[in-house]
Amino acid sequence: MNNLLFNCSKICKNFYQGDGVIEVLKDIDFSLEKSSSVAITGPSGSGKTTLLNVLSGLDSPTSGEIIFKENDIHNLDDKEIALMRNKEIGFVYQFHHLLPEFTALENVSLPMQISGIDSEEALEKSNTLLKKVNLNNRVNHKPSELSGGERQRVAVARALSNSPSCLIMDEPTGDLDTYNALNIVETILELSQELKVSLIIATHDVSLSSKMDRIFSL
Repeated sequence: MNNLLFNCSKICKNFYQGDGVIEVLKDIDFSLEKSSSVAITGPSGSGKTTLLNVLSGLDSPTSGEIIFKENDIHNLDDKEIALMRNKEIGFVYQFHHLLPEFTALENVSLPMQISGIDSEEALEKSNTLLKKVNLNNRVNHKPSELSGGERQRVAVARALSNSPSCLIMDEPTGDLDTYNALNIVETILELSQELKVSLIIATHDVSLSSKMDRIFSL
C-alpha cells in the first residue's frame, strides 16, 4: 500500500513580467508520507508560498507533476480541485483571513456547511474544535474581539473542520509574539498527532521547524 500523501516531481513555476520570465520554482521534487510533517524553509523570495499554493491546488505549476493520494491534482477540473481543497487540505495563512462579520464558532463551521454538513452538526463539531485550541470561552466573539494569537487559533480550528488529510500552513507564527508563537506551535503539534494529520509548514521559525519530522530547504 502506498504510504505517500504527496509525490511530486520536476515542479516548475514561472511568472511572466513584460518580456521577462521569473523562475520561482525549478525542478522541485517533493514527497510527504501520511501522518508525517515537513518544514519548508528558505530566505524570503525563495518560493515557499508559491510551492504551498501549487501543492494545495490554489495555483497550477508551469510544468511538473503533483500527485496527491495517487491522483495528479492538476488533471482535475476546477470543481474537483475545489472539493479536494474543502475536504482534504486545510490551509492556514500567516494572516488569519477570518470573516469579520462572523463569530469564531461561525467561522469554523463555514467550511463544513459548504461541504453539505448539517448546520447543527457543523456548529457542534466547531465547538469541539475550539475547545481543543483552548477557545471554549471565546466561541461567540468576532475576530475584532480576539487577540492575534486567538485569531490564529480560530484559523487552525477552521482548517481542521473537515478532518483533512493534510494541514498546510504559511508562516503561521510570523505575525505573533514569542509567547503566542510558542502556544500555537504546541497546539499545532498536539492536534496533528491526535488527529493524524500530515503537516506542511513554511516557516522562518527555528523553534517550529526543528520539531518537524524533516526540513525541506529551498
